[in-house]
Amino acid sequence: MPLKKGAVVAVGAVGALGLAVAAGIASIGGKSFGPLLPPPEECRATVNGNTVVLDLEQAESAAVIAGIAVRRGLPPRAATIALATAYQESGLRNLNHGDRDSLGLFQQRPSMGWGTPAQVRDPHYAAWKFYDALVKVKNYQQLAVTVAADKVQRSAFPNAYADHENDARILASALTGQSKAVFSCTVDLASASVEAVGKNGLTPRADAVRRDVLKTFGPVPTGGYAAGGIRSGHMEGSAHYEGRAVDLFVKPISAANTTRGWALAQYLVAHADRLKIRTVIFSDRIWTAGGRSDNGWREYTPPDRPGNRDTLRHLDHVHVDVIED
Repeated sequence: MPLKKGAVVAVGAVGALGLAVAAGIASIGGKSFGPLLPPPEECRATVNGNTVVLDLEQAESAAVIAGIAVRRGLPPRAATIALATAYQESGLRNLNHGDRDSLGLFQQRPSMGWGTPAQVRDPHYAAWKFYDALVKVKNYQQLAVTVAADKVQRSAFPNAYADHENDARILASALTGQSKAVFSCTVDLASASVEAVGKNGLTPRADAVRRDVLKTFGPVPTGGYAAGGIRSGHMEGSAHYEGRAVDLFVKPISAANTTRGWALAQYLVAHADRLKIRTVIFSDRIWTAGGRSDNGWREYTPPDRPGNRDTLRHLDHVHVDVIED
Protein backbone atom coordinates (compact mmCIF):
# COMPACT_ATOMS: atom_id res chain seq x y z
CA MET A 1 0.00 0.00 0.00
CA PRO A 2 1.47 3.40 -0.89
CA LEU A 3 2.27 5.74 1.96
CA LYS A 4 0.21 8.90 2.34
CA LYS A 5 1.82 12.21 3.04
CA GLY A 6 1.85 12.84 6.77
CA ALA A 7 1.29 9.18 7.64
CA VAL A 8 2.81 7.74 10.82
CA VAL A 9 5.24 4.89 10.18
CA ALA A 10 5.65 2.43 13.07
CA VAL A 11 9.08 1.05 12.21
CA GLY A 12 12.62 1.61 13.48
CA ALA A 13 13.88 5.17 13.47
CA VAL A 14 16.37 4.66 10.64
CA GLY A 15 13.84 2.79 8.49
CA ALA A 16 11.16 5.35 9.26
CA LEU A 17 13.43 8.22 8.28
CA GLY A 18 14.25 6.52 4.98
CA LEU A 19 10.55 6.02 4.25
CA ALA A 20 9.80 9.59 5.29
CA VAL A 21 12.38 11.00 2.90
CA ALA A 22 11.23 8.77 0.07
CA ALA A 23 7.59 9.69 0.60
CA GLY A 24 8.21 13.34 1.33
CA ILE A 25 6.65 13.07 4.79
CA ALA A 26 7.84 14.62 8.01
CA SER A 27 6.32 12.51 10.75
CA ILE A 28 8.06 9.65 12.57
CA GLY A 29 6.45 7.87 15.49
CA GLY A 30 3.78 10.52 15.62
CA LYS A 31 6.29 13.34 16.07
CA SER A 32 6.45 16.07 13.46
CA PHE A 33 9.88 17.19 12.26
CA GLY A 34 8.76 19.65 9.57
CA PRO A 35 9.59 19.32 5.87
CA LEU A 36 12.38 16.85 5.15
CA LEU A 37 12.91 17.77 1.51
CA PRO A 38 14.45 21.13 0.63
CA PRO A 39 12.21 23.64 -1.13
CA PRO A 40 12.69 23.89 -4.88
CA GLU A 41 14.97 26.57 -6.26
CA GLU A 42 12.58 29.09 -7.80
CA CYS A 43 11.49 32.71 -7.64
CA ARG A 44 8.14 34.21 -6.70
CA ALA A 45 6.56 37.63 -7.09
CA THR A 46 3.39 38.34 -5.12
CA VAL A 47 1.45 41.54 -5.72
CA ASN A 48 -2.06 42.20 -4.39
CA GLY A 49 -2.46 38.55 -3.47
CA ASN A 50 -1.49 37.23 -6.93
CA THR A 51 1.68 35.18 -7.32
CA VAL A 52 3.90 34.41 -10.30
CA VAL A 53 6.40 31.55 -10.03
CA LEU A 54 9.53 31.44 -12.21
CA ASP A 55 12.51 29.16 -12.43
CA LEU A 56 15.91 30.77 -11.96
CA GLU A 57 16.59 31.16 -15.68
CA GLN A 58 13.26 32.88 -16.26
CA ALA A 59 13.83 35.16 -13.27
CA GLU A 60 17.18 36.32 -14.62
CA SER A 61 15.61 37.13 -18.00
CA ALA A 62 12.67 38.98 -16.48
CA ALA A 63 14.95 41.04 -14.24
CA VAL A 64 17.09 42.15 -17.19
CA ILE A 65 14.03 43.16 -19.21
CA ALA A 66 12.65 45.20 -16.30
CA GLY A 67 16.08 46.59 -15.41
CA ILE A 68 16.62 48.00 -18.89
CA ALA A 69 13.23 49.73 -18.66
CA VAL A 70 14.32 51.32 -15.36
CA ARG A 71 17.64 52.39 -16.88
CA ARG A 72 15.86 54.08 -19.78
CA GLY A 73 13.38 55.83 -17.49
CA LEU A 74 10.43 54.05 -19.09
CA PRO A 75 7.15 53.52 -17.23
CA PRO A 76 6.27 50.12 -15.73
CA ARG A 77 3.73 49.74 -18.56
CA ALA A 78 6.63 49.40 -20.99
CA ALA A 79 8.12 46.60 -18.88
CA THR A 80 4.72 44.89 -18.76
CA ILE A 81 4.48 44.92 -22.56
CA ALA A 82 8.05 43.68 -22.95
CA LEU A 83 7.62 40.91 -20.38
CA ALA A 84 4.34 39.71 -21.89
CA THR A 85 6.05 39.62 -25.28
CA ALA A 86 9.05 37.63 -24.03
CA TYR A 87 6.73 35.25 -22.17
CA GLN A 88 4.90 34.46 -25.40
CA GLU A 89 7.89 34.42 -27.71
CA SER A 90 10.36 32.39 -25.65
CA GLY A 91 8.92 31.54 -22.24
CA LEU A 92 11.41 34.07 -20.82
CA ARG A 93 14.31 31.93 -22.07
CA ASN A 94 17.24 33.02 -24.22
CA LEU A 95 16.61 30.52 -27.01
CA ASN A 96 19.23 29.60 -29.60
CA HIS A 97 16.56 28.55 -32.10
CA GLY A 98 13.15 29.59 -33.39
CA ASP A 99 11.01 30.00 -36.47
CA ARG A 100 13.30 30.61 -39.44
CA ASP A 101 16.13 32.74 -38.02
CA SER A 102 14.33 33.91 -34.85
CA LEU A 103 16.53 33.90 -31.75
CA GLY A 104 16.66 35.01 -28.13
CA LEU A 105 14.16 36.27 -25.58
CA PHE A 106 12.04 38.13 -28.10
CA GLN A 107 12.68 35.79 -31.05
CA GLN A 108 14.11 38.70 -32.99
CA ARG A 109 15.18 37.92 -36.56
CA PRO A 110 18.60 39.07 -37.78
CA SER A 111 17.29 38.95 -41.33
CA MET A 112 14.69 41.57 -40.37
CA GLY A 113 17.26 44.05 -39.10
CA TRP A 114 17.17 43.34 -35.36
CA GLY A 115 20.92 42.73 -35.16
CA THR A 116 23.42 39.95 -35.57
CA PRO A 117 22.65 36.48 -34.15
CA ALA A 118 25.05 37.14 -31.28
CA GLN A 119 23.45 40.50 -30.53
CA VAL A 120 19.83 39.31 -30.39
CA ARG A 121 20.92 36.52 -28.04
CA ASP A 122 22.33 39.10 -25.63
CA PRO A 123 19.38 39.77 -23.27
CA HIS A 124 20.50 43.35 -22.62
CA TYR A 125 20.78 44.15 -26.31
CA ALA A 126 17.52 42.36 -27.14
CA ALA A 127 15.56 44.24 -24.47
CA TRP A 128 17.08 47.56 -25.52
CA LYS A 129 16.12 46.96 -29.16
CA PHE A 130 12.59 45.97 -28.16
CA TYR A 131 12.17 49.23 -26.24
CA ASP A 132 13.68 51.17 -29.14
CA ALA A 133 10.81 49.91 -31.28
CA LEU A 134 8.16 50.22 -28.57
CA VAL A 135 8.76 53.91 -27.82
CA LYS A 136 8.20 54.67 -31.51
CA VAL A 137 4.65 53.28 -31.25
CA LYS A 138 2.32 56.24 -30.85
CA ASN A 139 0.52 56.28 -27.48
CA TYR A 140 1.77 52.79 -26.65
CA GLN A 141 0.96 53.28 -22.97
CA GLN A 142 -2.73 53.66 -23.79
CA LEU A 143 -2.85 50.65 -26.12
CA ALA A 144 -3.83 47.14 -25.11
CA VAL A 145 -0.80 44.97 -24.39
CA THR A 146 -1.64 42.76 -27.37
CA VAL A 147 -1.81 45.75 -29.71
CA ALA A 148 1.37 47.40 -28.45
CA ALA A 149 3.32 44.13 -28.51
CA ASP A 150 2.14 43.26 -32.01
CA LYS A 151 3.10 46.66 -33.40
CA VAL A 152 6.66 45.78 -32.37
CA GLN A 153 6.67 42.06 -33.15
CA ARG A 154 4.27 41.76 -36.12
CA SER A 155 3.20 38.37 -34.79
CA ALA A 156 1.03 35.85 -36.61
CA PHE A 157 -0.79 35.33 -33.29
CA PRO A 158 -1.08 38.77 -31.67
CA ASN A 159 -3.87 37.83 -29.26
CA ALA A 160 -1.58 35.28 -27.58
CA TYR A 161 0.23 38.09 -25.74
CA ALA A 162 -2.89 38.59 -23.62
CA ASP A 163 -2.37 35.16 -22.05
CA HIS A 164 0.64 36.53 -20.19
CA GLU A 165 -0.51 40.05 -19.39
CA ASN A 166 -1.42 39.45 -15.73
CA ASP A 167 1.84 37.68 -14.92
CA ALA A 168 3.81 40.32 -16.80
CA ARG A 169 2.10 43.10 -14.86
CA ILE A 170 3.00 41.47 -11.53
CA LEU A 171 6.63 40.99 -12.53
CA ALA A 172 6.89 44.51 -13.91
CA SER A 173 5.54 45.98 -10.68
CA ALA A 174 8.02 43.99 -8.61
CA LEU A 175 11.13 44.25 -10.76
CA THR A 176 10.81 47.96 -11.50
CA GLY A 177 10.54 48.56 -7.74
CA GLN A 178 6.95 49.79 -7.74
CA SER A 179 6.10 46.96 -5.33
CA LYS A 180 8.53 46.59 -2.45
CA ALA A 181 10.02 43.37 -1.07
CA VAL A 182 7.65 41.20 -3.10
CA PHE A 183 10.11 39.39 -5.39
CA SER A 184 12.22 36.68 -3.80
CA CYS A 185 14.08 33.53 -4.79
CA THR A 186 14.92 30.29 -3.05
CA VAL A 187 18.58 29.73 -3.86
CA ASP A 188 20.85 27.06 -2.38
CA LEU A 189 24.38 28.25 -3.12
CA ALA A 190 27.29 25.85 -2.93
CA SER A 191 30.49 27.01 -1.30
CA ALA A 192 33.12 28.58 -3.51
CA SER A 193 36.86 29.02 -3.33
CA VAL A 194 38.33 31.96 -1.46
CA GLU A 195 39.32 34.76 -3.83
CA ALA A 196 42.08 37.29 -3.51
CA VAL A 197 41.10 40.94 -3.38
CA GLY A 198 41.76 42.81 -6.62
CA LYS A 199 43.30 46.21 -7.21
CA ASN A 200 40.02 48.05 -6.65
CA GLY A 201 39.49 46.36 -3.29
CA LEU A 202 36.92 43.79 -4.45
CA THR A 203 37.17 40.08 -5.02
CA PRO A 204 36.44 38.96 -8.60
CA ARG A 205 32.97 37.71 -7.60
CA ALA A 206 32.07 40.98 -5.91
CA ASP A 207 33.42 42.99 -8.82
CA ALA A 208 31.35 40.86 -11.20
CA VAL A 209 28.24 41.94 -9.28
CA ARG A 210 29.25 45.58 -9.52
CA ARG A 211 29.88 45.33 -13.26
CA ASP A 212 26.64 43.42 -13.85
CA VAL A 213 24.56 46.09 -12.13
CA LEU A 214 26.22 48.83 -14.18
CA LYS A 215 25.62 46.88 -17.39
CA THR A 216 21.90 46.67 -16.66
CA PHE A 217 21.11 49.92 -14.84
CA GLY A 218 23.81 52.21 -16.18
CA PRO A 219 25.66 54.63 -13.88
CA VAL A 220 24.91 53.68 -10.27
CA PRO A 221 27.05 55.25 -7.51
CA THR A 222 28.86 52.47 -5.66
CA GLY A 223 31.03 52.26 -2.56
CA GLY A 224 31.95 50.20 0.44
CA TYR A 225 35.27 49.21 -1.11
CA ALA A 226 38.59 50.87 -1.86
CA ALA A 227 42.01 50.08 -3.26
CA GLY A 228 43.98 48.48 -0.48
CA GLY A 229 40.82 47.44 1.34
CA ILE A 230 38.34 48.88 3.83
CA ARG A 231 39.51 49.00 7.44
CA SER A 232 36.69 50.79 9.28
CA GLY A 233 33.18 52.15 9.03
CA HIS A 234 31.28 48.85 9.06
CA MET A 235 30.10 46.41 11.71
CA GLU A 236 32.48 43.75 13.02
CA GLY A 237 32.78 40.80 10.65
CA SER A 238 31.40 42.75 7.69
CA ALA A 239 32.02 41.31 4.23
CA HIS A 240 33.24 44.80 3.29
CA TYR A 241 36.49 44.12 5.14
CA GLU A 242 37.07 41.07 2.93
CA GLY A 243 36.27 42.85 -0.34
CA ARG A 244 33.13 40.75 -0.81
CA ALA A 245 30.54 43.53 -0.53
CA VAL A 246 29.36 46.48 -2.59
CA ASP A 247 27.01 49.31 -1.64
CA LEU A 248 24.73 50.73 -4.35
CA PHE A 249 23.69 54.25 -3.38
CA VAL A 250 20.22 55.70 -3.94
CA LYS A 251 20.69 59.11 -2.37
CA PRO A 252 19.03 61.34 -1.36
CA ILE A 253 16.29 59.33 0.28
CA SER A 254 13.07 59.93 -1.63
CA ALA A 255 10.11 57.97 -2.93
CA ALA A 256 11.66 57.78 -6.39
CA ASN A 257 15.03 56.64 -5.08
CA THR A 258 13.42 54.06 -2.81
CA THR A 259 11.61 52.67 -5.83
CA ARG A 260 14.91 52.54 -7.71
CA GLY A 261 16.52 50.86 -4.73
CA TRP A 262 13.92 48.11 -4.74
CA ALA A 263 14.43 47.62 -8.48
CA LEU A 264 18.15 47.11 -7.78
CA ALA A 265 17.60 44.90 -4.73
CA GLN A 266 15.09 42.60 -6.38
CA TYR A 267 17.22 42.40 -9.55
CA LEU A 268 20.12 41.18 -7.40
CA VAL A 269 17.97 38.49 -5.81
CA ALA A 270 16.85 37.34 -9.28
CA HIS A 271 20.52 36.91 -10.24
CA ALA A 272 21.76 35.55 -6.91
CA ASP A 273 22.38 32.04 -8.22
CA ARG A 274 24.35 33.19 -11.28
CA LEU A 275 26.36 35.86 -9.44
CA LYS A 276 26.84 33.84 -6.22
CA ILE A 277 25.18 36.50 -4.08
CA ARG A 278 24.82 35.69 -0.40
CA THR A 279 23.04 38.73 1.07
CA VAL A 280 20.99 41.70 -0.12
CA ILE A 281 19.88 44.39 2.35
CA PHE A 282 17.72 47.42 1.65
CA SER A 283 15.21 49.62 3.47
CA ASP A 284 14.84 47.60 6.69
CA ARG A 285 14.67 44.27 4.81
CA ILE A 286 17.18 41.48 4.24
CA TRP A 287 17.32 38.50 1.89
CA THR A 288 19.84 35.71 2.40
CA ALA A 289 20.72 32.82 0.11
CA GLY A 290 20.80 29.26 1.42
CA GLY A 291 18.63 27.80 4.14
CA ARG A 292 16.73 31.01 4.84
CA SER A 293 16.12 32.15 1.28
CA ASP A 294 12.72 30.40 1.14
CA ASN A 295 11.62 32.84 3.87
CA GLY A 296 11.92 35.69 1.37
CA TRP A 297 12.55 39.22 2.57
CA ARG A 298 12.81 39.41 6.36
CA GLU A 299 12.90 42.35 8.73
CA TYR A 300 16.40 43.69 9.16
CA THR A 301 17.62 44.87 12.54
CA PRO A 302 20.40 47.45 12.14
CA PRO A 303 23.47 47.18 14.35
CA ASP A 304 23.31 49.00 17.66
CA ARG A 305 26.26 51.31 17.17
CA PRO A 306 26.89 55.00 16.51
CA GLY A 307 26.24 56.23 13.01
CA ASN A 308 23.68 57.68 10.67
CA ARG A 309 20.50 55.70 11.37
CA ASP A 310 19.27 56.03 7.78
CA THR A 311 22.51 54.48 6.58
CA LEU A 312 22.48 51.77 9.27
CA ARG A 313 18.94 50.87 8.19
CA HIS A 314 20.09 50.80 4.54
CA LEU A 315 17.52 53.39 3.51
CA ASP A 316 20.01 55.20 1.26
CA HIS A 317 21.85 52.23 -0.25
CA VAL A 318 21.50 48.61 -1.25
CA HIS A 319 24.08 46.30 0.32
CA VAL A 320 25.07 43.17 -1.59
CA ASP A 321 27.72 40.62 -0.71
CA VAL A 322 28.87 37.39 -2.32
CA ILE A 323 29.59 33.96 -0.89
CA GLU A 324 32.87 32.76 0.58
CA ASP A 325 34.28 29.29 1.09
